[in-house]
Amino acid sequence: MKLDVALGSFKSAFIDSAVIIYFVETHPRYAKITQAIFERISNQLLQAMTSPITLAECLVVPQRNHDADMIEAFTQLITSGVGVTFISIGQMVAEQASILRSEYKLGLPDALQLAVSLVSSCDVFLTNDARLKRVNEVHVLLLDELEL
Repeated sequence: MKLDVALGSFKSAFIDSAVIIYFVETHPRYAKITQAIFERISNQLLQAMTSPITLAECLVVPQRNHDADMIEAFTQLITSGVGVTFISIGQMVAEQASILRSEYKLGLPDALQLAVSLVSSCDVFLTNDARLKRVNEVHVLLLDELEL
C-alpha cells in the first residue's frame, strides 16, 4: 500500500521501537520508508507518539556499544524530536496494558506500547511486528505493508 494512502487520513501515530531504530540507523531495507514517515512528522502532517518503553528498547545496543552519539540521537528524537510527543506510563496505561495482556497474551513491553497508543488516542500504531496485527483496539500498520 502506498504510504500517502495508508497514512493519509491519520493525524496521530504511535511509532514503535523498530520504526525508530530503522530510521536512526538508516536500515538498508527500511531507510526510505522511515525517512518518508519522519518527513511527514517533521512537516506536521502526522503527530508522533512514543513512550519510555521505546526509549529503553532503542538504547540497548548503543548502551552495549558505549556509543554516546547514538544514545544522544535516539534520546533526542524519542523524547523531544520535532512532532514527537513522549508519553509517560501512568495508571491508565498500566490498566489498559493489563487488559491487552489478558485478551491477547502479549508480553508486557508490547502491551504497554499498545496501551500508550490507545490512552493517547492515536489513529494508528506503526510497527513491523506482524504479531501485533491481531490486536483489534487500534489500527496496526506494518512497515512491510508500505511502499513509496
